[in-house]
Amino acid sequence: MNARVIVVTGAGSGLGRAMATALLEAGHHVVLTGRSRAPLRDTASGHEQAVVIPSDVSSAPSVRALFEQIGEVFGRIDVLVNNAGTFGPSGSVDEIEPEDWERTVAANLTGTFLCAREAVRMMKAQSPRGGRIVNNGSLSAHTPRPASVAYTATKHGVTGLTKSISLDGRDHDICCTQIDIGNAATAMTAGVGTSARQADGTHRAEPTFDARYVADAVVHLVGLPLDVTVPSLTIMANRMPFVGRG
Repeated sequence: MNARVIVVTGAGSGLGRAMATALLEAGHHVVLTGRSRAPLRDTASGHEQAVVIPSDVSSAPSVRALFEQIGEVFGRIDVLVNNAGTFGPSGSVDEIEPEDWERTVAANLTGTFLCAREAVRMMKAQSPRGGRIVNNGSLSAHTPRPASVAYTATKHGVTGLTKSISLDGRDHDICCTQIDIGNAATAMTAGVGTSARQADGTHRAEPTFDARYVADAVVHLVGLPLDVTVPSLTIMANRMPFVGRG
């Protein structure tokens, strides 16, 4: 196995921590980034190949500084895992405030764009060239939950961004995958296992699954050669109401 240089955003908790930990255990060099240093250090947990660099993915100067440091430390980047994001406000389009909309777009869509922008620039210039980008989408990139207009819109935007990166990156040996995750058990989804609002207005508990299976999928993607791409991957709790949602 060739150790790769991998950046995981939102690595301080939840899916980001699960993915980063699995990648470290697989022997890769992993840059852990997020807004707060303390949870990133907890994720690093003494791993020799973990590098903690706090950053704000919604800020272009912060993201630029992050990738400049990566270049100084490693001289290249092989994989970017765009995981950072937020659920944002709950409500229909007439019920949410513009400021809450903007914060959600900044975290979920602009942050993914800014990190991909810097990663692609490095991947094109480095030798050997190329790399892989994994964008954390959502089942809401396909079908929304009730009262999730901001989150749903940003995740649909991530789909367009993923497809464009994949297409434009072909000639530069850059692959891009969107992984759409449904009900992985993390702190962010804790309430789903107790009560989740359904499209018909009822509330019911939904099944969840261990986040390590998402991490395993990312480890597998990272191990693929660059002449193989996986445009999209959906992983979800088997009995959750998604295929028949509505």
